[in-house]
Amino acid sequence: VQLVESGGGLVQPGGSLRLSCAASGFTFSTYAMSWYRQAPGKEREWVATITSASSRRNYADSVKGRFTISRDNAKNTVYLQMNSLKPEDTAVYYCNIQYRGVDYWGQGTQVTVSS
Repeated sequence: VQLVESGGGLVQPGGSLRLSCAASGFTFSTYAMSWYRQAPGKEREWVATITSASSRRNYADSVKGRFTISRDNAKNTVYLQMNSLKPEDTAVYYCNIQYRGVDYWGQGTQVTVSS
């Protein structure tokens, strides 16, 4: 299993970013995928999950209405569209899959929201 995130960067408050996570090593289309984030000095927290066929998407209250998770099963990629970004969204963002009872993580991508 390999997960590779990209798309992070520095953005001003109110701005937008789209994160991508390219997956390999498993049958991507049959697994739910999630995004997590970890801010400096804080625990890693769940952000969003999308089911295998995109039939259900769940979000943390802190990002609901601002972030959208989506996936392209033909490209083995999951996305996180982040709008109306706030300084408190600053964190390293990680892609996650629970595969055969084991959590797998990418290397993370840094998102910094600052003026």
